[in-house]
Amino acid sequence: MNESTQQTQETPKSTHWINQLNPAVPKHWLLLVAGLMWSAVGILLITLALTWVAKGFSTLAVLLGLLGVVISVVANRFMFTRLALKNINRILASNDKACLFSFQAWTGYVIIAVMMTLGITLRNSAIPKVYLATVYIAIGGALLLASFNYYRYFFRTDFSNIRP
Repeated sequence: MNESTQQTQETPKSTHWINQLNPAVPKHWLLLVAGLMWSAVGILLITLALTWVAKGFSTLAVLLGLLGVVISVVANRFMFTRLALKNINRILASNDKACLFSFQAWTGYVIIAVMMTLGITLRNSAIPKVYLATVYIAIGGALLLASFNYYRYFFRTDFSNIRP
């Protein structure tokens, strides 16, 4: 009996079935997935904010947009880069193959759900969009800037150790 047949016979069917649903990828690619997700969300938030600034174009709107940029740099430096590096270290310490969705810790998904709910609530509130643009630019810019950490580690990884 070969090794794969023996392993299949010893593995309960429920475990085998669950493993079939797990979209496992080499951990190296999780760095790229995380970077792309952070970049995409950052660009989405910035684009939305810029449309609000353009619609309410005024000196105040431009100043609020610039304030958002400044806040994004500070937030990136003191919060988002730390979070990205924490995720990168967790990914690099994981098994050779990991679930595609493990680029973010499970607690991160709870935070994402809260942030999305807060964003939707703010967007539908009576707060003028030009003021919300500051917050959206700040968070979107910080996400976009922090995403470059993932790309840096992705391109530094030694491809010779990665098996298909």
